Amino acid sequence: MSPQRSAQNRRALWLAGGLLLATGLLLLLGVSVGSTGFESVRAMGRDAQALQIVWEIRLPRTVGAWLAGALLGLAGAVAQGLFRNPLADPYLLGSASGASLGVALAMALFGVSPLATHWVARIGLTGAAFVGAVLAVLLTLLLAKGVQHTLRLLLAGVIVGVVLGALSSLILLMTPDIMQAMQSFMLGSTAFVGWTACAVMAGALLASLLAAWMMSHVLDGLALGEATAQSLGLKLPQMRAALVAVLALATGTAVAQTGLVAFVGLAAPHLVRSVVKTTHGRLIVLATLMGAVLLMAADILARWLIAPQELPVGVLTAVLGGGYLLWLMHRSSARGGGI
Repeated sequence: MSPQRSAQNRRALWLAGGLLLATGLLLLLGVSVGSTGFESVRAMGRDAQALQIVWEIRLPRTVGAWLAGALLGLAGAVAQGLFRNPLADPYLLGSASGASLGVALAMALFGVSPLATHWVARIGLTGAAFVGAVLAVLLTLLLAKGVQHTLRLLLAGVIVGVVLGALSSLILLMTPDIMQAMQSFMLGSTAFVGWTACAVMAGALLASLLAAWMMSHVLDGLALGEATAQSLGLKLPQMRAALVAVLALATGTAVAQTGLVAFVGLAAPHLVRSVVKTTHGRLIVLATLMGAVLLMAADILARWLIAPQELPVGVLTAVLGGGYLLWLMHRSSARGGGI
């Protein structure tokens, strides 16, 4: 092993260790931040209400933020490798717009008819968001006629996102009474994440991470160009379809539970690559940890900055992530390079 590769391996291990340490510290901080402050933590042993606040509200919310961020970080690494574009976003295949349309339809239909009420009560807004995200990705694949052409897939995703976003806006105009509830979803929030949502996200994360890691050699091959990847004997159509499925599962699950949280999936792989240059196998794992830490930290800040009120976590991630990417673009242009 060359000295340079050995140094990169050590740096990757140090980064993973640092992110795990940050996870532990942020977890302790997350259960301590709230309207009652640290008092609830200290009173857990003698006060049933304090125990309920920590165990049923703060802890699942903090863990849920970590899991949602991990899913978005994973999806971002897969999307950027799949499209060979450092600006690729997990929402690129229209999943965000599909989730928004699903939630808007569910809210608009709720109470209109007994059938609609039964349907919404049965699958809930979370189910509507997930179904909308998956159907949007399937529509993108249909328009792109499969996954053979990356550029066609990218353009189809943009078109689907614009059209479904316009349909969501039309529903909001026709039913303005749901606008406030939709705003909470579109700005992103971890306030309603419970243990059930954590279990769902944990299962999706485990499946997505395992599948993405097993197919990471495909992303390494694509980074060298499609011709090179095919010469290596990689079955690109099948592998691309599997990677798109991983991307849809990770993004759809996160969006369904926390709404549209911006920039985490885009910034997490960039932050990892700014520290260590490594293969996609390690990049996927490190981007997963980075996204988890970013969203957990943003959630704690959203609760603390204007306490006892809260900021929408999606607004905070958009401001911080957008600021970071602007700084990155400025630094790259000053050096005469690209992102």
